[in-house]
Amino acid sequence: MRAVAIMMVVSMHCGILDIHGGVDVSFVLSGFLIGSQLFAEIEKTGKVSLTKFWARRFRRLTPPMAVVIVGTAALAWMYGSPLKFRDFMADGLAASLSFMNWRLVETGTDYFANDGSQSPYQHFWSLAIEEQFYVVAPLLLVAMVWISRLIFRNRALVALFLMAIIGGSFYLGWSQTPENQPLAYFSTHTRIWEITCGVLLSLAAPLASRMNRGVAAVVSWLGLGTVLVTAMLITEHTPLPGYAVAGPVLGTVMVIAGGCANPGFGAERLLDNPVLDFVGNVSYGWYLTHWPLLVLWPSITDREFAFQDRLRVAVLSFLVAVVLHYAVERKFKKNVQWVARPWKGVFSGGFTTAGTAGAMVLATIIPLNLATAPSGSTLGVGFTSQASVEDAVHRTRLSATVQSALQDTPENFAEHGCIDDFEVKKFEMRDGCVAGDPEGKKTLVLMGDSHAWQWNDVYHEIGKELGVRVVTIAKGGCSPQVYRIVNPNVNRAYTECDSWRESAFAELKKIRPDVLVIADRARREANRAGAETSFKVFKETGAKLVYMTDTPQPGQNVPDCLATHIDNISLCNRKEWQALEYPEFRAMEREVAEKYGAEIIDTTDAFCAVDICPAVIGDQVVYFDNSHITSTYSKTLKPFLKPALEEVLDKA
Repeated sequence: MRAVAIMMVVSMHCGILDIHGGVDVSFVLSGFLIGSQLFAEIEKTGKVSLTKFWARRFRRLTPPMAVVIVGTAALAWMYGSPLKFRDFMADGLAASLSFMNWRLVETGTDYFANDGSQSPYQHFWSLAIEEQFYVVAPLLLVAMVWISRLIFRNRALVALFLMAIIGGSFYLGWSQTPENQPLAYFSTHTRIWEITCGVLLSLAAPLASRMNRGVAAVVSWLGLGTVLVTAMLITEHTPLPGYAVAGPVLGTVMVIAGGCANPGFGAERLLDNPVLDFVGNVSYGWYLTHWPLLVLWPSITDREFAFQDRLRVAVLSFLVAVVLHYAVERKFKKNVQWVARPWKGVFSGGFTTAGTAGAMVLATIIPLNLATAPSGSTLGVGFTSQASVEDAVHRTRLSATVQSALQDTPENFAEHGCIDDFEVKKFEMRDGCVAGDPEGKKTLVLMGDSHAWQWNDVYHEIGKELGVRVVTIAKGGCSPQVYRIVNPNVNRAYTECDSWRESAFAELKKIRPDVLVIADRARREANRAGAETSFKVFKETGAKLVYMTDTPQPGQNVPDCLATHIDNISLCNRKEWQALEYPEFRAMEREVAEKYGAEIIDTTDAFCAVDICPAVIGDQVVYFDNSHITSTYSKTLKPFLKPALEEVLDKA
């Protein structure tokens, strides 16, 4: 089953098979194996040697983990984005100290994001939960066994205690998934029930071993089928962990319970073979190595990530895992001194952990692998005309002035105006939402999602020059058009957007702007009915309407790409047909806007030419991430936007 679990994990991560639940299977297995060891020792001696227990864990887990953490740091420095290196090292520190899961909760990480934001240490979240379990479990079990024997003379209280943990933890995971998906997915208290299921099964193993062999065989086969079928039914749109992970967990429990009776014709007929035994033996190393290679592979190979590359990562990481198993894992696991003197194992494990953590701290102070221009360099112009975009298409090397500013580019976003975060359910007017000339006689409202907010600074400058009050009404990921949006951060309907939009519409009617500018990201969820509903509301305000077409999607984190391709920045450009994603929905929204009398500002000419959308135009990086334009580039578009806005304001 270890082999099944790791093959599920690697297949899903590498995009070979859309099958989830491998980590959940592994959690149950870990709980069962550790519980079996602890209960056997308690039965034999009446206590648990914490030194021996923790020494065994250190011998098995710490040395391979240290090698992978440090090796990943070296690869990240050589091939990864220099702009992310320090964040990666902070992740490496969290991984070495076994609290990576809580770091991911803190940063609100979307584990299934496919936007280049993943950390090569991200997969350490599950190992962190297991290691936290290994610290606390023996202490709790010894206490509960002692109390149970004192009161019940049997294991009844332990079983009740474990069932309470399972029920409480499962409820927390299920209830928090819709509210805070990163917390539910990564936190210890919402996942510990899966490991505890394995511990409870180890407690009940003597009963399971007396099961009728025919029944046991059926149970084990049904369990294996449950694991595989429910794992394939889980998709990227399934709210996780929720209740969906219960399928792989229950299936694994059934496989193990059936196997306890040694039925002879159970799932062991399929699972017990030399190939799966070997894969299971190297599964820990494979888990450690596949994810860093997967994340860093595009930077290592310097080409677009194809399906063949996913297969290469799976195979290469397996080979590395084999080497890691024989060269590191087995040697430390069977170290005679550590076995004979457990305290040495604990001390060595602690020293290795501290050394790895120290290496991550030191790595944060080494110079970044990033070319920089001489101090005093200043940014030049960006967009001047369509010719400047055409010139940018043919540029291959990053200029010295752009190199000098590249490290600050991820923070080069709008300073003026406002945008509401995910959890905000109601728009409220506040001072920060007013830009331009606050005393202006005319009011322009810029409304939309983050693709409206990204224009704030240039609208602020235009508003000051024209004496116009600019009001921002924006919410991240929330289209002003009325249709259902699924928020990827929580993997559910974005209900906060629906309520916020209603309050924003009400505020619009109060403001009664002279000009209303609508801008939002092109989405596949868009539909004509929703667009019509919104534009009816916009029309009722009496404002002159302006619809700005969406900016191109660069398809990758642009600063990271530029930092790793200084001598060939054309690799960071994108074809226009790719960048202008969802063209049918873009066209539909434009048609609806025109139907309701909106002036159209087509932004394409400010970003694309000769079928290419460059990442750098003039001496300006166009995007500060994988989607939004930089503040400095937006300001250079003032000559592009101002004439159109002046004309509309004159009519208002």
